[in-house]
Amino acid sequence: MSMMKEFKAFAIRGNVIDLAVGVIIGAAFGKIVESLVQDVIMPVVGSVIGGLDFSNYFIPLNGQSWTLTLVEAKKAGAVLAYGSFITIMLNFLIMAFIIFQMVRLINRARRNEPEVTPAPAPPPPPNEEVMLLREIRDSLKQAELNT
Repeated sequence: MSMMKEFKAFAIRGNVIDLAVGVIIGAAFGKIVESLVQDVIMPVVGSVIGGLDFSNYFIPLNGQSWTLTLVEAKKAGAVLAYGSFITIMLNFLIMAFIIFQMVRLINRARRNEPEVTPAPAPPPPPNEEVMLLREIRDSLKQAELNT
C-alpha cells in the first residue's frame, strides 16, 4: 500500500476528524476564556487588591523600579512575573472546570440512554447429517401411520 493511500485511510477515520474538530473548537473556546479572565475577572480582582492592572504585578530581580510596567521591567532585566502566572492559572482553572462539567453532562446523558440489546442471532441451520436423520425419522413415522 502506498504512503498516500495509508495517509488517506488514516486521515478519514472518524477519530482523527473528531480530534481535529475538538482541537479547533478548543482553541476558540480558550480565547473566549482568556478574554473572560483578562477583560472581566482580573480587572475586578485588581481593583480589590489595589486598583492596578493585575497582569503587571512582578518582583524585580535586577534592581528595576517597582513603578515600571511589566514590559519595561522585562526589557531592563529578569523579573518574577507572578501576576501573569496567576492570570494564566485562573484561565486554566476555568477551562478545566468547564471541561469537567461538559464531561459530566455527557456521562450523565450516556447513563440515561436506554440500552439497546441486539436481537439474538438466529440459530445456524442444521448440518446435512441432521437433515438426513430428520427425513429418516419422518419416513418411519409415516410408515407407522400407514400400517
